[in-house]
Amino acid sequence: MYRNRNLPTYYAGQELPAFKKKKLKRAWKQLVRFGWEQALSCLFPVIIFASLALTQVIALPLLPRYDWLLIICLLMQWLMLRSGLETRDELKVITLFHIIGLALELFKVHMGSWSYPEEGYFKILGVPLYSGFMYASVASYLCQAWRRLKVDLIKWPPFLAVVPLAAAIYLNFFTHHFWIDIRWILSGLVLVVFWRSWVTYEVGESRYRMPLSLSFVLIGFFIWIAENIATFFGAWEYPNQADAWSLVHLGKVSSWLLLVIVSFLIVATLKLYKKKISTD
Repeated sequence: MYRNRNLPTYYAGQELPAFKKKKLKRAWKQLVRFGWEQALSCLFPVIIFASLALTQVIALPLLPRYDWLLIICLLMQWLMLRSGLETRDELKVITLFHIIGLALELFKVHMGSWSYPEEGYFKILGVPLYSGFMYASVASYLCQAWRRLKVDLIKWPPFLAVVPLAAAIYLNFFTHHFWIDIRWILSGLVLVVFWRSWVTYEVGESRYRMPLSLSFVLIGFFIWIAENIATFFGAWEYPNQADAWSLVHLGKVSSWLLLVIVSFLIVATLKLYKKKISTD
């Protein structure tokens, strides 16, 4: 009988089912491990979503809902740092994203892109301070996943290409209200700049890799899903959701995709800079 040399020294016809079963079992274990690490990395966003749902259903006393959300976010941030789930360096990155996100929120609300219709004591120009934590939660996920999955980058573009691109993407969120929207040009530049870049990560002592551009798309899509959940629970409100909730337009995926790219570029640049300092 013919023996397949690609399989162990058994008859192929007899051992192939067991061989496939073993591979599928290992693949399933790796998927569960990957899912668990991702779930741990998403702890901060999950708490925010749970708080949005809870405060929507239960009216908490003494303070408006937006203020309770701020208190919950601050408490969660403190607990993560205190318990070691988050490092001081990660807290610095998250704080930076809170400031960046809050600046964007102030501008977008002023321009009427969306609104926060509920009352709150801790609001600046119509923007509740808890909103910055929603951007910070993206940074929290990236930092946590980077550490837990031992992320590494292959063929990362030069600093002089990455920083101007990230700055242009962020500025376009502001300038497109007064000038042309160049998001698709910027998306094309992302493909050009990161065409050869890969991200590698570790699951159960095995390393995997993925095109960096694909990881941007996947994260952006899942954030769009999270955005639908957030608006359903009243985190903020788009003009077309004033009378009744409706699905966020699929075109918003492009906005979140670009925001994810900016977030990833900032986190990656800081991680690479710290790695360079530690090796010098």
